[in-house]
Amino acid sequence: MAAGNSVHDEIREQQKKAFATMSRKEKLTYFWDYYKIHTIVVICAIVAVVTFVRQIQANKPYAFYAAFINSVFGLEDETSAILENEFQEYAGIDPEAYQVCIDTSLSFSASDFSQYEMANRQKLVAMMNAGDIHVIVADTEAFDGYARAETFYDLSTLLTEKELAAYADLFYYTDAAAFDADTPSTLTEMEAADRAYYAKVVDHGDPSSMEKPIPVGIRIPASANKLADAGYYDYLRDGSQKFQGYPSEPVFGIPLSVKDPRLALQFLAYLKIR
Repeated sequence: MAAGNSVHDEIREQQKKAFATMSRKEKLTYFWDYYKIHTIVVICAIVAVVTFVRQIQANKPYAFYAAFINSVFGLEDETSAILENEFQEYAGIDPEAYQVCIDTSLSFSASDFSQYEMANRQKLVAMMNAGDIHVIVADTEAFDGYARAETFYDLSTLLTEKELAAYADLFYYTDAAAFDADTPSTLTEMEAADRAYYAKVVDHGDPSSMEKPIPVGIRIPASANKLADAGYYDYLRDGSQKFQGYPSEPVFGIPLSVKDPRLALQFLAYLKIR
C-alpha cells in the first residue's frame, strides 16, 4: 500500500485501473453489479418525488368547473386539456394555485336508469349543491330536465343590454308558468305527466309561445365557435335527434348554486358564440 493512502483509497485505485481496461459491455456489467442498489434507490426516489409533485398539482382546488353532459366521449384527454389551458390563461386564473376542468364524463338518458347513470346524476347534484359547477352544457333534452327543476339563472339578470341583444336569437326559454303547476302525487301521475310533456311540440327559442318565458340558456350554433369547432356535440348536427318536435342542440346554462357567475360569463365570452 502506498504511503499516505488508506485501504479504501488503494481499493479505489485498483478499481479505476481495472475499469479503464474493460470493454463497454464489461463496464456496464461492472456498474450494474456494484451500483445496482444505489441506482434502484435513486430511481425510486425520483419516482416518489415526481408522483408527490403530480399529486400536489392534481389536488389544487378548481377555480372553474364546466360539466358537458352527453358530449362525445374521447375528447377529454386532448381537446379538453387544450380548452382548459386556453381558458385558464384567458380568465387570468393562476395555474400554480388553481385548476380548470371541463368534465365530459357525464352521460344521461331519459330512459336509462343504470347504476352508472345514477352515479353520474348523484355526482352532478352533489357538486351543484356545493356550488362547484360553474357551467352546464347539455343536449336539449338533458338541459330541459334541469331547466324544469329551476336549476339555472335567468340570464336576463346577468347579461348586459348589449349582450342580451347579441344573444337574442339564441336564448333557450323555459315557461315559468309550468313551475306553478300542481306536482303529480303518484308515480303513475308523474309518468303520465312526463309523457304528455315530451309529446308537446315546443319551440324553446320562441318566447311568444310561452306564458311566462325565462331565458335560462343559450343555444350553441353548429359552427363558428370554440365548442362547436371542438366537436363535442357533432352527433347532433344531422338533426335526427329531436326534442318536443325540434332538432336537439347543445345548450349553455349557469346553475343558480354558483354564487359568483363572473367566471361562467367569461367562459361564455371565451367560447365566442357571438
